[in-house]
Amino acid sequence: MKKYANSSTTREKHPWPDIHGRYGRYGGQYVPETLMYALGELETAYGDAANDAAFQEQLADYQHHYVGRPTPLYHAQRITEHLGGAQVYFKREDLAHTGAHKINNALGQCLLAKRMGKPRVIAETGAGQHGVATATAAALLGLDCEVYMGAEDMDRQRLNVFRMRLMGAKVVAVDAGSRTLKDAINEALRDWAANVEHTHYVLGTVHGPHPFPMICRDFQAVIGRETRAQLTEAVGRLPNMMIACVGGGSNAIGLFFDFLGDDSVTMVGVEAGGIEMAPGMHAARFAGGSLGMLQGAVSYVLQDENGLIGNTHSVSAGLDYASVGPEHAHCFDTKRIEYTSASDEEALEAFQLCSRLEGIIPALESAHAIAEVIKRAPGMAANDIIVMNMSGRGDKDVQHAARFIAPEEDV
Repeated sequence: MKKYANSSTTREKHPWPDIHGRYGRYGGQYVPETLMYALGELETAYGDAANDAAFQEQLADYQHHYVGRPTPLYHAQRITEHLGGAQVYFKREDLAHTGAHKINNALGQCLLAKRMGKPRVIAETGAGQHGVATATAAALLGLDCEVYMGAEDMDRQRLNVFRMRLMGAKVVAVDAGSRTLKDAINEALRDWAANVEHTHYVLGTVHGPHPFPMICRDFQAVIGRETRAQLTEAVGRLPNMMIACVGGGSNAIGLFFDFLGDDSVTMVGVEAGGIEMAPGMHAARFAGGSLGMLQGAVSYVLQDENGLIGNTHSVSAGLDYASVGPEHAHCFDTKRIEYTSASDEEALEAFQLCSRLEGIIPALESAHAIAEVIKRAPGMAANDIIVMNMSGRGDKDVQHAARFIAPEEDV
């Protein structure tokens, strides 16, 4: 197995989070008192596991033999030639087991659950990939699994619902609110509060109360560590630019984290621009949000002047969320990462272009990042390098995308 060493550069320059679980002014723990013990227990267990060579070896073994890591770094030559300008590389998280980066965090947290003696895990899911990943890891490790999913998302992601149930997970439809990811997280938090003694909540992104943003980031940081080693081996230098879509933000921070200390690398996070930049028509938190608290952490939130959480929209269920991880919020404020957005229309065009030119059907989430590559690459030099995180494959999205691309066809 090829080894990828941890880089100390980023942790030296950015020792996040602080002892209060904050990234600058963001993060923290805003939960009912019943969950404070569980969060403390989780932080202690994670700290022990992070320093336990046996745990790390077990995780690495599963990552290699079960997940399929390291995932390839692929030179997308046809897209490069089509766009002109920079050389485009895809970090192929779509080739990880279950078809997305989500397995990295789900497997790590399910191993933690076993370590803590918790026989049951719960999860929330939007696009379904985190739910599938958690159901997969639970099946592998013999844990009971229950997944909360918004009813709207269940309709958009029927294939993933079946996959979760096939692996033994119970999928609970959430009809409250907008019937999407935000509401699924609310229900999962309620379940955890009522069942903390025997249940671990496998939170799927770099949001929520501390230590979840840190834990999820650390399990996803394998993406960037591999990328650094692979690109150094392939071309002998760092990229000029890295691009990833941003919902909660786990695939993006997973790619970016190992490079945050490298000032020469430009990083771009792409949010869901939806239909237009009007309330309820997008999910671009940095374009239309403000400082607020949602589901256990302070960050940028789409809300009205009274602090009521606003409706969101995206063609991609995985990006359709009203807040963003606190580490991303801090990187926005410090300007270390640039954040922009891609519209539904741009994402669907990128979805088709990548499929036609590379024979790779991207997840609609990843298609938002491809849309930004399409904008950026032509204006860069031919020897410049863009690395884009292909965070997931698009099998789950084909039927949903067909409603917009080919509504007259029976898919």
